[in-house]
Amino acid sequence: MTKDILIHQIIDVLEKSNFTVSSRCNIRPRSFDLAARQDDVLLFCKALYNIDSLNEETASEMKALAGYLGGTPMLIGAKTRDQMLEDSVVYVRYEIPALNVQTLYDYFVEGIPPLISAAPGGLYVSIDGDVLRDARSQLSMSIGSLASHLGVSRRTISKYEEGCMDASIDVVLELEELLDVALAKSIDILGPFHRSRQETDENGTLHPPTNGILSFIYGLGYDVLSISQAPFNAVSRDCSTTFLTGVSKYSNAMVKRAHLMSNISTITRTRSVYIIEGESKITSVEHTVLIERKELDSLSDSEELDDLISERASESVDY
Repeated sequence: MTKDILIHQIIDVLEKSNFTVSSRCNIRPRSFDLAARQDDVLLFCKALYNIDSLNEETASEMKALAGYLGGTPMLIGAKTRDQMLEDSVVYVRYEIPALNVQTLYDYFVEGIPPLISAAPGGLYVSIDGDVLRDARSQLSMSIGSLASHLGVSRRTISKYEEGCMDASIDVVLELEELLDVALAKSIDILGPFHRSRQETDENGTLHPPTNGILSFIYGLGYDVLSISQAPFNAVSRDCSTTFLTGVSKYSNAMVKRAHLMSNISTITRTRSVYIIEGESKITSVEHTVLIERKELDSLSDSEELDDLISERASESVDY
């Protein structure tokens, strides 16, 4: 399977489950290939045939971007090391959920969440400790007798009931047969992901950017998340506005990136702004507002930039 085929399969699954999917992010390097939204669910999807080829830097940016925009990073692939990814199993790479296309389909199209997680040593299932405790009590079975039946320690049973230890598939099946209850807890692959610690200081705020223009935007009163593996250079926000932020000279390559930024911004529900170093021939590319650096220098706070973006966006025309 090639990466192109994998991406087409991902798009097909997401569209079948009523996601609006962005154009493919075709810059290199890239922290995500697709952004997709279904109501309040926002995904940043990275497609890799071998999920082990994800590196820490890309994963960190993926998590930071998703956390900053209220989304979920997701890795979709086909294999790990020398074996194919199994259906209904969630793998994890750098705290990002990784799964195959079939598991993606089951979750979003069929509404069937995965139950199994892969970890060093094998496949495991999270047990609903409350259900286990209630079922054991109803059978008047002590922790010791249950532990003896399974051939594990009393402490292991206690950890299962406290919800702080996963069990092997065989143990869960044996428990469910013995107690006649369903114990496996489904995995929430849309769980919260927060900004990477590398993107924040000890107080939990973003580090000031080092780029001159981004530093100026920061000085106007915006939080600025610098991005190195996307069509845009940053995501900037204040109390009223969030915008994808590009910075470069005017060029054909810049126009192509502005088109892609415009498309992605509709998915992320943000604005899209490109700061032009030098002169610009136009004032917008689709929904991406173009602002010359000299115009930026005349502004004194975020409110003035918000007003300029709004004014220019209302005048924007397709390019």
